[in-house]
Amino acid sequence: MGSSAEVRTQAQAAAPATERVNDFTIQVATVNGTGSQSSNNVLMRAIFQMGVPVSGKNMFPSNIKGLPTWFAVRLSKDGYVARRKELDVSVCMNPKTARKDLAWLEPGGLCVYDAPLALEGVRSDVRYLGVPFAKLMERIPNADNRLRTLLVNMAYVGVLAELLRIEEAEIERALGKQFKSKPKAVSLNMQAVKLGAEYARGHFQGACGYRVERMQATAGKIIVDGNTAAAIGALLGGCGVLAWYPITPSSSLCEALIDLAGKYRVEPESGLKTFAAVQAEDELASIGMVLGAAWAGARAMTATSGPGISLMSEWAGYAYYAEIPAVIVDVQRAGPSTGLPTRTQQADLLQVYYLSHGDTKQLCVIPGTVQECCELTAAAFDFAERFQAPVFVLSDLDLGMNNWMSDPFPYPERPLDRGKVLTEERLRELAKQGKPYYRYEDADADGIPYRTLPGNAHPDAAFLTRGSGHDWKGQYTEDPAEYRHNLDRIARKYETARAALPAPVLEGDLEAEVGLLAFGSTHAAVLEARDRLDAAGVPTAYLRLRALPPHAEVEAFVRRRRVVYLIEQNRDAQMKTILKSELPPELAPRLKSILHYGGMPIDARTVVEAVRAGEGGS
Repeated sequence: MGSSAEVRTQAQAAAPATERVNDFTIQVATVNGTGSQSSNNVLMRAIFQMGVPVSGKNMFPSNIKGLPTWFAVRLSKDGYVARRKELDVSVCMNPKTARKDLAWLEPGGLCVYDAPLALEGVRSDVRYLGVPFAKLMERIPNADNRLRTLLVNMAYVGVLAELLRIEEAEIERALGKQFKSKPKAVSLNMQAVKLGAEYARGHFQGACGYRVERMQATAGKIIVDGNTAAAIGALLGGCGVLAWYPITPSSSLCEALIDLAGKYRVEPESGLKTFAAVQAEDELASIGMVLGAAWAGARAMTATSGPGISLMSEWAGYAYYAEIPAVIVDVQRAGPSTGLPTRTQQADLLQVYYLSHGDTKQLCVIPGTVQECCELTAAAFDFAERFQAPVFVLSDLDLGMNNWMSDPFPYPERPLDRGKVLTEERLRELAKQGKPYYRYEDADADGIPYRTLPGNAHPDAAFLTRGSGHDWKGQYTEDPAEYRHNLDRIARKYETARAALPAPVLEGDLEAEVGLLAFGSTHAAVLEARDRLDAAGVPTAYLRLRALPPHAEVEAFVRRRRVVYLIEQNRDAQMKTILKSELPPELAPRLKSILHYGGMPIDARTVVEAVRAGEGGS
């Protein structure tokens, strides 16, 4: 390691002419299992508490410990929350990746590193601060080696706080929130923060090129991940039964829902629980339990990812044909096979939309923000019962497991919609009118039959469920005409759903001949890309798809544009394949794909470069 004077000389030589205030990205590179997650959350929250818009991206390996992990905190005074390709401040703590991590830095960037890594001089166009973290932690009394190893993470938080001018009081406040059940840990970690700040103060003089300055842009906002938001939505949507099998990246959704139900689904007087959670032996068992509970009248759900969806195929077809409501949250990850379990993708679209054998098409809702993770998960229970069908909530790892800034979630104002459920009283009224009840009769010409729930004592109530051939009375048959009649009725039901599911969101220059069409977590990058394209003289209209089958507005949007860039995070243009099958053939040539499928969340620059290239720009 060079001397302090050498470090300062390098820093001054590469320092930018002006400071970047509240508009840069910090990346921390550590080893998985070393306790850095808490420190990174404290860093991000402290900046958020200073009123600066932030977002966090956690790139972690699929093992328990030992492999590299990265956490990126983006500050954006303009409120952008998508991943940003450009890296300005790098904290290099992992010997195995340090030189690669350093290579990602923008020229003029700042590298804070563990002193034994001796990175200074690897690049001449960045600035360095080597910190002897282990030695600093020796100054904390009554801490063993293991604890000191963990406290190193808080020391780099202190270094960054000093360099970037993050207020110490906000660091302490964020620590209090992170360790709210361990008050002694707050004091101990704060010691590590102060030691790091003290070292930076003594060994790095002058402006570092980046600064955090207090704003008011986060007033009234919250920080939450999409899985927690979806769990809140499930609770608000009346979910009473959860059957699940652990799988990354959906497990935290189920764990959050169990915690919430343990607090809010308990009778205050008796202490009896009004929520059932079962960890099944596999995904097959979990969806079977969900369908059994839903048939009995409970609102039931499961959550999984691509491999679990594959296993649920037969049950999904059974629910489609027997017409049983269910909610399945698919937090998508990179496949195929085991693929990249801790990376994000939007590659389950074709699998989910056509899940199961035979002529099957599933209902899907697609949240694009954490607030929609809550709202659309809650709504999925209404849609499932209204259309007597499985409803898939298509989230992904980026949306589900990363932290996002959001407005608080509004409490639903509308009552739960149980759909066409016949009570004993209604069955008596029908009997008086000479109208018998048949389970699969299309009485209203919308494709949706009526159902009764177990416990209905009326003799006309029918609790039978058939996954084999049946007629409109629910009786077994292999008659071709009856089979076609039933399939056509179910298809009609899905046409009814097309207009009832969440409509797309249209924004931007509505007269623009260039359109952008996206869905899910891609939304954040597209919003930023639209602003960049507009500044470059390429106005765009933007339609965000929120459900399948696609709303009629999708066709209208494409028809009004010369070209529509369809942005999706998979290799095979899966949404484009679906839309080409749903739209009139003459519109298909207008759809141009922008595909991103490396496992990392898509960024605005990727979208901008692809659109400009498509429009003949550079």
